[in-house]
Amino acid sequence: MASSDDRSGATHEPDAGAIPPPTSGPARPFPNPLTILASVLFLVWVAAFFIPSGQFVLDASGSPIAGSYQQHPSPLTPGEKVRELFLAPVNGLFGIQSPETGMVSPFNAGRMFGSVEVFFFTLCIGSFMTVVFRTGALDRGIHALTWRFRAKGPLLIVILTVLFGLLGTTMSWSDETLGMYGLILPLIVALRYDRMVAVAVITVAPFVGRLGATINPFIIGVGATKADISIGDGLGLRLLLFVLVMAATIVYILRYARRVQADPARSISGISAEDLALQQADSGPPQPISGRDGLILVLTALTFILLTFSVIPWGAILTNTAVDPYTHESIAAPFPWELGWWLPELSAMFLVMALVVGVIGRLGEQGTARAIIQGAVDFTGPAFLVAFARGISVVMTNTQTIDTVLFWMEGLVSGLSSLLFVLVSFIASLPLVFLVGGGSAGTALVMPIFAPLGDFAGVDRALVVTAWSAAGGWLGLVLPTNALLMAGLALAKVGFDQYIRFILPLMGILLVIVLAVLGLGAIAS
Repeated sequence: MASSDDRSGATHEPDAGAIPPPTSGPARPFPNPLTILASVLFLVWVAAFFIPSGQFVLDASGSPIAGSYQQHPSPLTPGEKVRELFLAPVNGLFGIQSPETGMVSPFNAGRMFGSVEVFFFTLCIGSFMTVVFRTGALDRGIHALTWRFRAKGPLLIVILTVLFGLLGTTMSWSDETLGMYGLILPLIVALRYDRMVAVAVITVAPFVGRLGATINPFIIGVGATKADISIGDGLGLRLLLFVLVMAATIVYILRYARRVQADPARSISGISAEDLALQQADSGPPQPISGRDGLILVLTALTFILLTFSVIPWGAILTNTAVDPYTHESIAAPFPWELGWWLPELSAMFLVMALVVGVIGRLGEQGTARAIIQGAVDFTGPAFLVAFARGISVVMTNTQTIDTVLFWMEGLVSGLSSLLFVLVSFIASLPLVFLVGGGSAGTALVMPIFAPLGDFAGVDRALVVTAWSAAGGWLGLVLPTNALLMAGLALAKVGFDQYIRFILPLMGILLVIVLAVLGLGAIAS
């Protein structure tokens, strides 16, 4: 199983490039995400020689005050700027920002600016999911689910679509889906549907869930961190978006599936002789779910339920108030039972649960240790991308050019209504998603610039994060550079041109929903 950021065995993001898309002929492959980030880093560094340095005055919350920008000489000499280029990835991992100067360096004393927390969390969740898959319990659980509903095709489609959608919205379920084709595709075809239905359930559903990401730590979590907000901010609107896009997707898939089942000639992907043979046979019964498997499945579910529960600011959402002892104003206050966890606690939780599942699954000391290490190794690539992307922000921060860019963009959005700003930010996100991906690495790169712009337009930063996340998920449904999409189509033996014919109408529907929800959020903000 893999992670969307680069793995096969757990959780990560669809832009990591873990699996190269199939190619035909000697066509030159699209650059690796690391190459793209390195190119962006170099271009930003070069641009820093030409972009004037300057700064905004910050308010008490640390947000820039519109109209307060002042230009000043560069704080770095040309030689120091060269040093910044080589130290950028290091600073992107564990650089510390000085509270006095605002400069980032691995030798400073101050607050952590680098992405070491995100880096380690990514490794820990990879370790956990690799251990879970190594036990085989999750594979057997999904097989048992599909077998139970083998005579209830539409219900099975709904259940699987919702399941994969939930995995997408919470954990960017992506590489993990590839292992499900051998399990689910024969059953879908045996139920007299075509291979496109299998693609829709196994690949499209988690991508749509990713479009409506709710508490996804790789996208919303990273975006919230870079925007200096809580992962729970904007959760209500994101839940609404998730429900609407998933409902539209389910209806769309069911209509297509019913049409194909009634008239196979209307199948976009076609019904092959192999498919006809599968329809004549019945899929074999699954292995029985043992008590040990059931316990592992329950613990896995509870782990992600705890993740969800622990990061949500329940006091703010449920409007629990208290009196600030200093200002005597009414403020949102946490409930006594709130955990208030974030990446350090969540990292520890996944490590502990990896050990627990390894013991219950009887992987043994050696097997559990190997699975934990293998999961961490497999997720090192995506984790490294996050740190590398953060290094770009370090260059702009230390050259004090990021505020200049914000000042220029402030001029572009000045006068725009909050509604127009949100729509423009969504559109502007699309080319960035193409270049750097919409996952954690791209989010870490874009959010430090995009989020403050919302302050100028009076738009909640959580809405800016939601717009970015939705743009990444929406475009990822059709990008030929999406390695996981192309690999899934290859496994299903569905042509990319056939997939485009299937997905484009749904893309239009999803776009309308996304823009409507973002517009609602802008009006309400």
